[in-house]
Amino acid sequence: MIGHLKHIASKMGLDKAIMFTSSASILGALGSAVSIILVVKYLTAAEQGFYYTFGSIAAIQIFFELGLNGIITQYVAHEASNLKWESAHVLVGESKYQSRLASLLHFSVKWYLCFGTILLIALMIVGFIFFNRYGTSNGRVSWAGPWILLAAGTSINLIFSPIVAFLQGLGKVKEIARIQLIILFFRLSVVCIGLILGAKLFVLGLSSFIGVLFLGLLVATKFKNTFTNIWKTEIVERVIYRKEILPYQWKIALSWISGYFVFQLFNPVLFATEGAVVAGQMGMTLAVLNAILTFSLAWITTKVPLFSGLIAQKKYAQLDDTFNKTLEQSALINFGALTFLGLLLFLIRFYNIEISGKPFGNRFLNYGPMFFMMIPVFLNQFIAAWATYLRCHKQEPYLFNSIIGGILCSLSTILLGKYFGVIGVTAGYCLLTLALFPWGYWIFKTKKVEWHKDTIGK
Repeated sequence: MIGHLKHIASKMGLDKAIMFTSSASILGALGSAVSIILVVKYLTAAEQGFYYTFGSIAAIQIFFELGLNGIITQYVAHEASNLKWESAHVLVGESKYQSRLASLLHFSVKWYLCFGTILLIALMIVGFIFFNRYGTSNGRVSWAGPWILLAAGTSINLIFSPIVAFLQGLGKVKEIARIQLIILFFRLSVVCIGLILGAKLFVLGLSSFIGVLFLGLLVATKFKNTFTNIWKTEIVERVIYRKEILPYQWKIALSWISGYFVFQLFNPVLFATEGAVVAGQMGMTLAVLNAILTFSLAWITTKVPLFSGLIAQKKYAQLDDTFNKTLEQSALINFGALTFLGLLLFLIRFYNIEISGKPFGNRFLNYGPMFFMMIPVFLNQFIAAWATYLRCHKQEPYLFNSIIGGILCSLSTILLGKYFGVIGVTAGYCLLTLALFPWGYWIFKTKKVEWHKDTIGK
């Protein structure tokens, strides 16, 4: 029996890193399901709109992180591929690579302390302007205190975020996945218990603070010596930000910012044009769909240190074989999860399942808009995988594609949302994703050939 299960796991590409990461995704999906039920039970439809729109506004942290987390993971992986672990906490090898690794750590600490502080100020200003303008027509919803708490928690989380990125670059993917699983459990517990106890919108900020608290405790317990040894390394050669990181980062940053206008603009626009109730339906739908995408992408994201290391060593044949197999597995997972969601929602509505006398199915988008959102989730599985593969080369070939997509999606969301409501927003997004998909594939194929041509025929 055990042998049979191991064979199935092997076929699905499940290693320990993916097991922990996918377990976190499964826990997240289950936690989201429970929290969705509790949101329906303990929050009004208007409060649900605030609940999910809070998350979309808080996501402006993308403008301050500027894609640096992923870059840190890749750059650390490239430097660490030239070093070896002498013990659990000590890396040895040529001083050049040890020094460059230490300089990355020093740079990360300074960057995130600075931009985390600026983020707090920005969130306070943007949140109060937006909700004061559009939130007053949605009944009496107490949002000011919860928003201040969430803004503070989001900013502190940004400051601590390079810890995870750095450790993943060092190859500690399995350990970080385990830590993130623990943190997720406590964050979801805070949300669920808080909703039951009547904390309402405060649960988002409380969850954020609990997450960063446990991250600090767990990392201090397990990786304190690792970071101390790297930090104390004498820096004789640095990774120069302006020459090495900035030429790559500004492209990644623009791509990530474009992504905000693609994925996070739906809720605020619908909140402003159709009210908190419709924004809440979109938010709840996106929560489930994003959980599916995150789960299926775990097969890809856990391979970033491996991909980066193989690229640094120019083992392109092994790289492509691993990537193709992983992409096939993750795409099947994505399709299966989307199919299950559609069937589940149909059954919920067919049997008119209620929670505390409130129809559960009504808290999600209707079938048409839901279908229009599902198609991009499946296609984005491939786009995200191709982008991850190419970005592991320390390049960002999707810059122009992302900018064009972000601009078109922003215009589509704002204009179609104004005149056609939620059906216009979702249909426009779906059509744009279908139109841009072939371009994304062409970028992947051409850049892969261009960057690997020096090994063709060898």
